[in-house]
Amino acid sequence: MTLLDKDGIQLNVDDTVATVTLTNPAKRNAQSPALWRALAEAGKLVPGTVRIVVLRAEGKSFSAGLDRQAFTPEGFDGEPSFLELGRGSDSELDAAIAEYQQAFTWWRRNDIVSIAAVQGHAIGAGFQLALACDLRVCAEDAQFAMRETSLGLVPDLTGTHPLVGLVGYARALEICATGRFVHAEEAVRTGLANLVVPAAELDGAVQDLAAALLAAPRDAVIETKALLRGAVDRTYEDQRVAERAAQARRLRDLAGLTD
Repeated sequence: MTLLDKDGIQLNVDDTVATVTLTNPAKRNAQSPALWRALAEAGKLVPGTVRIVVLRAEGKSFSAGLDRQAFTPEGFDGEPSFLELGRGSDSELDAAIAEYQQAFTWWRRNDIVSIAAVQGHAIGAGFQLALACDLRVCAEDAQFAMRETSLGLVPDLTGTHPLVGLVGYARALEICATGRFVHAEEAVRTGLANLVVPAAELDGAVQDLAAALLAAPRDAVIETKALLRGAVDRTYEDQRVAERAAQARRLRDLAGLTD
């Protein structure tokens, strides 16, 4: 069932699995404010019955990043150019960026597990969109790069936090400051990718991973995801307390003692 098809984004739902597809291969799925709004809308339309959200892309590239038209004086039709945004007040600029970020925040909700299926280039905003997901399965030709610094910018679409969490501060700084490509083999070796497979096997590998995730009871997965996400900001002792509380909820549920 197709719930959304607009501005380079398509959302399809099949029972407990939703698939969000980037559908502009002619432009290597370059991103724009309209696409970001469609992605945010897709997140709001995902039914509560969905457990897995797959993010995939048509064509040879996952996403070549921000559409460079954003930096031209004319920008996009009906949109302020990024040059115009830069001339706005601090509050206006902050509000605009915050709106763009909404396309990248919902993928880590505790009630779903999101999987990015990445082939070809995932550059800049494309890299950050892959990082927005919980898990990444990559084709052997996948190449990640954070090119914002080469444009005199910083990564601002929520990618810095997961990147540091996955590869550490020093490697994250080196990747962002140099803008170099991280190829599939390095991605899986350093933790950026969970799995690398031949391009022809990408869809099948994602389906297998989704099936494995669906095999576990939903509430247990939700509790585990919340427990792991919070671990970074907790002390060891606080995490022990969180584990006990989460397990108590699960045991009460299994015993039929929850409301």
